[in-house]
Amino acid sequence: MRKILYAIIVLTAALSLSSCKKDWVTTWATALQVAEPHNNPPEPYLAGNSFRQTLQVSIAGKQLRLHLSNIFNEDDTEILGIEIAPAKTMGASPEIDEKGSVSLTFNGKKGVNMKPGEEVVSDPVKFKVEERMNLAVTIHYGKISSTRLTSHPGSRTTSYIAAGNTTDFSNPVAKTDHWYTISAIDVVPTKKASAVAVLGDSITDGRGTTTNGQDRWTDQLSRSLLAHGKNIAVLNFGLGGNCVLRGGLGPTGQSRYARDLFGHEGVRYIILFEGVNDIGGSWDALETAEGVKKVWQDIIREAHERGIKVFGATVTPFKGNGYDRGNHEEGRKTLNEWIRNGGEFDGVIDFDAMVRDTEDPDRLNPAFLFENDWLHLNASGYEVMGQGIDTGLFN
Repeated sequence: MRKILYAIIVLTAALSLSSCKKDWVTTWATALQVAEPHNNPPEPYLAGNSFRQTLQVSIAGKQLRLHLSNIFNEDDTEILGIEIAPAKTMGASPEIDEKGSVSLTFNGKKGVNMKPGEEVVSDPVKFKVEERMNLAVTIHYGKISSTRLTSHPGSRTTSYIAAGNTTDFSNPVAKTDHWYTISAIDVVPTKKASAVAVLGDSITDGRGTTTNGQDRWTDQLSRSLLAHGKNIAVLNFGLGGNCVLRGGLGPTGQSRYARDLFGHEGVRYIILFEGVNDIGGSWDALETAEGVKKVWQDIIREAHERGIKVFGATVTPFKGNGYDRGNHEEGRKTLNEWIRNGGEFDGVIDFDAMVRDTEDPDRLNPAFLFENDWLHLNASGYEVMGQGIDTGLFN
């Protein structure tokens, strides 16, 4: 009888724990790197000051938690406190809805100290997160380096520094278009949800989009998915100047994909859209295309082992850019041919076909050019890309 009673108690406890389990999904995330000297915070820097950063999430939720990162810092980062609140703009001002502001804690404490290489996650907090909501994260820093920081330089969103430990940003002392320390936000979604993680370079990072406009192609994809009734978060892991194999800016795609693609909650899909910097900077673009292909095959294999679908995106044209030399165009076409017809991806997103010039397919449509560099697109081009993706891929 005692054994039966014990079994009932254990089973009841297990069911209780199971019913309380939270199925977190990452609603926003960004790729991280060391901030180059020209991308460090302006004076008076972050130490001893408050810093407000704005971001726009993907999907809705009823609870959230914030991820912070010190992975590239060589010194401790001391955080005295953090608040999160609805932002009144997409970053054009530091204004917030103060009534909606909540303080975050870390293991029940207001502040946290991150050692070099460390990452931390806040305690869950009740917060009504709406679809495509603008959130302001205010960090009150103690000690932090002013020279080597974990950062996302290409935020395309303005952040603000206020002097001292304060929530008053009515007269910020400095501003900068970069993010620091923040890396992801998870939510307990209001309905069944998942996420798609995108590995990319400056075209994914949003070079050519509108500062404080939130109009990257990944933003447009997020809006399209939601409009088609698909509750799928879009996580942008684009880094400007990034390469898959070697060189470029930031950690290579090959070295960071495990963290970016497999290190977040609820990821059921991956989009691989990178390689133009590898091909454009190579001595032999055919050899480079083969190297990118092998990395993509590794990701496909590892993703499939996790039950994740992988979509290949074709490399967009660069005729007229400095990348257009040697056998680089041949390398681009070779990689694109494999993406389209190699049969290894779970689906193909043909960005090349979406944005090329119909009269000269080796170059971008002139209507989509940003600063006439024949490589990056403007906001109109990114809208075509994001809205042009078949949402039927995401079942």
